[in-house]
Amino acid sequence: MDVGNEFGFVQTYLPQHIIAIRLLIAAILGAMIGFERERNTAEAGLRTHILVCVAAALFTILTFEIFHTIEVGPNGAQADPIRAVEAVTAGIAFLGAGAIFKSGATIQGITTGAGMWLAGAVGVATALGYYIIAFGVALLAVLVLAALRAFAHRVVGRDAQTSVKVD
Repeated sequence: MDVGNEFGFVQTYLPQHIIAIRLLIAAILGAMIGFERERNTAEAGLRTHILVCVAAALFTILTFEIFHTIEVGPNGAQADPIRAVEAVTAGIAFLGAGAIFKSGATIQGITTGAGMWLAGAVGVATALGYYIIAFGVALLAVLVLAALRAFAHRVVGRDAQTSVKVD
């Protein structure tokens, strides 16, 4: 009897310290995006973006861990990890859509929803080991959110009546 498996200590395809590092990086990158949102809006911020990014990373890691543990024979089960990644993306999109609401002629939360969806993509990239791409996208997101907010407020004005609120 393997006592380790009794308590959930299973052998993983990726070394467990690599999994922990990837989850930590996902949390840091999610925090980068979330901090910008937290600092400038009352909508989903630091905690939400960290959780979305880490959850996406964890689901992706688990998907590939499961993929590597399935024994596929000539007529055996076919595993497609892309389906699980698609499900993660759809789940985050659903969560992001919940942040969007219409009040009269104003639509709010579109940027928040897009930020959460992007945080999920950063989490997936981090889980797959694409650290530089994940960091670059997180940095680009922060720059876009901050720079375009400043630009929109200068060009459009804070008090302009528009059909879509810049959030």
